[in-house]
Amino acid sequence: MISAFDETVCAPATAVGTGAISIIRVSGPDALVVADRVLRLRNGSVQDAPGYSLKFGTVEDGGATLDEVLVAVFRAPHSYTGEDGVEIYCHASPFIVERTLQLLVSAGCRMAGPGEFTRRAFVHGRMDLAQAESVADLIGASSAAAQRVAMHQLKGDYSRELRVLRDELVRIVSLMELELDFSEEDVTFADRSRLETLLRESLRHIDALAGSFRTGNAIKNGVPVAIVGAVNSGKSTLLNALVGEQRAIVSDVPGTTRDTVEECVTLGGVLLRFIDTAGLRSRAGRIEKIGIARTYEKIDQALIVLCVLDATRPDEVLAHEAARVAERMDQLQQRLILLLNKSDEAPGRPVPSGLPAGPVLAISARTGAGLEALRSALADAAGLGFGADAGLGSSMVTNLRHYEALTRAGETLRRVLDGLAGGISTELLTQDLREAIRELGSIFGEITTDEILGSIFERFCIGK
Repeated sequence: MISAFDETVCAPATAVGTGAISIIRVSGPDALVVADRVLRLRNGSVQDAPGYSLKFGTVEDGGATLDEVLVAVFRAPHSYTGEDGVEIYCHASPFIVERTLQLLVSAGCRMAGPGEFTRRAFVHGRMDLAQAESVADLIGASSAAAQRVAMHQLKGDYSRELRVLRDELVRIVSLMELELDFSEEDVTFADRSRLETLLRESLRHIDALAGSFRTGNAIKNGVPVAIVGAVNSGKSTLLNALVGEQRAIVSDVPGTTRDTVEECVTLGGVLLRFIDTAGLRSRAGRIEKIGIARTYEKIDQALIVLCVLDATRPDEVLAHEAARVAERMDQLQQRLILLLNKSDEAPGRPVPSGLPAGPVLAISARTGAGLEALRSALADAAGLGFGADAGLGSSMVTNLRHYEALTRAGETLRRVLDGLAGGISTELLTQDLREAIRELGSIFGEITTDEILGSIFERFCIGK
C-alpha cells in the first residue's frame, strides 16, 4: 500500500496576489525528477545539482518559456521536510503560479494539503509535534512577544524540558515495575520517600507550566485589557485616544456604550486587546443590565483592568466604584490600574482615599494628558513576567492542547500521591504513572494518533 508520504507534493508557499516574487515548493522522493520535467536550468539539471544550491532556469510550457526563475535544490535529509525538495522562485503573476503548479501536477506531483510539508518534517524526525505546532504560531505571530515565544518553542527548548520531566517519570515507573517482577521476593527498588519527593517535584513543574497558559495564550492572541468604570467616566474617549481613532461612540448621554467594543494596539512588543465596556451603575434598564453583565464577564477574562474614575466626583463615590471593580478580580492573576480621568477639570486633585491597591494615574483622555505614563504602565503590566525585553526565555504554554494534556497529567500525579499516602498497590500506582507519561508524550508527539495529527495540521496554511 502506497503511503501519502511516498508521493511527491507541490504547493505555493506565498500568498496569491500582487507582488514581485512567488515561491512554489516541491517535496518528496521524486521532487528532483519532477522538477527536471518542468524546468530547464542554464547549466546542468536539477538532479545533478548539489544540495543547498541556487540555479537560474526557466519554466517550460509545451516548448515555450513560461517564466524565468531561480531554483533552490535541497537533498534529503538536509531539507525542511527531510525529503528531497525544490523551491521555485517565479514572478508573482497569479497566472504564472497557477500554470506552473498545473505543469508540476502533470509531471507527477499532487497538490499538498494544509500543513503537509510540516507534517512530513514531523514524520521524518526533523521536528517534534510541539515544534511543528510552533511553526503555525510563528507564522501567525502578531507581536514581537508572540514571535519570541514561538521561536523559543521552535528551537526545541520547551520540548526538551518536557522530555526531561517525562524521562524522570519513566525511570520511576521502571523501578516500580521491577518490584512487581520480584514481588514474591518482597524486594523494594523504589524508595517510597524518594518517590514521593520526585513526584512532588514533577507535579510542581507540571503545575507551573499549566499555570503559564493564561499568560502564554494572552501573548499569542493579545493581552485582554478591560476598560471599566461608571457611566460617563470617559471610557470610550480613552479607548479612542489609545487606538488613535474614533473607534467608540462618545456622548454625554449616560449608557451610550451598551455592548463591548474591542481594538488592538501593540505596546512594548506586546499586542494589547482593549475592550471598552458598558458603564457600571446601580440603576439600569433591561438592555443596560445585559451590557453590565458583559462588563463583568470581560473583567473576569482580562489580564489587565483599567478602572476609569471621574476625578470631579467625591472620594467616597470613587472608592465605591473602584472597590466594585476590584472585588471581581483575582489579584494574583490580574493587574489593576486606577485612572483619575478628567484631570484637566480637576487640576491638582489628590489621590482619593480608600482606593484599592494598585497604581493610580491622573489622566485626561480628552486632552491626552498622562497618556504616555499610562502607555508605560500598560507596557509594564503587560509584562506579567513575560515583557518584551524579559522573561521570554523560560518555557511557556501557549497551546490549548498542551495545557489540557498537562492538566490531565497533573491530576493523575495527584492520584498517585494520594495512592502512596493511602497504601495503594504498586500495580495500580504504575497504571496512573503511565497515564501521566502518555499525556506528556502526546505534547511532543511521542504518543499520537492520525486523528490528532489531522486536527493539528488541518489548521496550517497551504504551502507550510
